[in-house]
This record gives sequence, structure tokens and C-alpha cells, in this order.
Amino acid sequence: MMRIIHTEPLTQTAFAPFGDVLEASGTPDKLINQGLCGRFNDRATLDFAGARAGISIFQAQPRSLPYSLELVERHPEGSQAFLPMSQHPFLVIVTQSLDATPRAFLTNGAQGINLHRGTWHGVLTPLHPPGLFAVVDRIGPTPNLEEHWFTDPWAVHF
Repeated sequence: MMRIIHTEPLTQTAFAPFGDVLEASGTPDKLINQGLCGRFNDRATLDFAGARAGISIFQAQPRSLPYSLELVERHPEGSQAFLPMSQHPFLVIVTQSLDATPRAFLTNGAQGINLHRGTWHGVLTPLHPPGLFAVVDRIGPTPNLEEHWFTDPWAVHF
């Protein structure tokens, strides 16, 4: 049986239980570079147990809606930030627990996210090519991935 969830706009308030929204909105915290650059300072809490931060580039195949959510994963040893390298919306799916109804957020094309350590989330889901993202996450010697396959998948709709 297919269960249905609908997308909602990505806002810091709605996303706060799961992580941080990374965007240049509002007034910059300060101006730098001779006043020609606004700095939106310290927008995410990075958390890497016994390891270091690394920046990787991911290239994911675009998906479309409705989208079948069959798998969620989490990273118990570190946070994970996704910074799109093109201005296209992407889908962010998160859940408080494996028993809870997932939430599907749609970015506005100018937002990235930082998932808190241990947050269950869907896989990287761009909706348009090229699907390029800079990813800041834990680089360390111990495993940092748990996966869960749903017996009954969720269908994600607008």
C-alpha cells in the first residue's frame, strides 16, 4: 500500500527539529570586502564525532514527483550539509523516527540544508539536472551510515 505525503516549503522554523536551513535571507550579519559582500555568519552547527569535516561533490540523478520514498538513512556520527551548485529546487525528506510520518520539504532553489547528526532522511533528491551538490560531512575511520527500507513506501506529491 502506498502512503502519501505532500511537499511543504522549506523554512527554518519548520525544519528546525531536523537541522539548519542555509540561505542568504534578511540583512547580512556584517559587510566585508570593502562593504561589497554581505556575510551571513555561522548558519549551521557542524557536528563530527571523533573525525574531521570534509567537502565532497555529489552528482545525483534528477527525480520527479510523485516520488516513491522507499529508503531513509541517517548518520549517527556526524551532521551532513548539502549545498546545491545550481539554483534549482530539490526535495528534502526527513522524519523524527521510523514510526513517524516523514515530512517532505521543497527548497526554493537558493537554499541548502544541514542535517543534524542522527536525523533520518531521504537520499539526495534533485528535481532538475545537473544535480550537483557540495556536501560537508564527517570524514573518519568508523562507519557513519544506517539505512532503513520501508515495507510500505511513501508517495511524495506536490
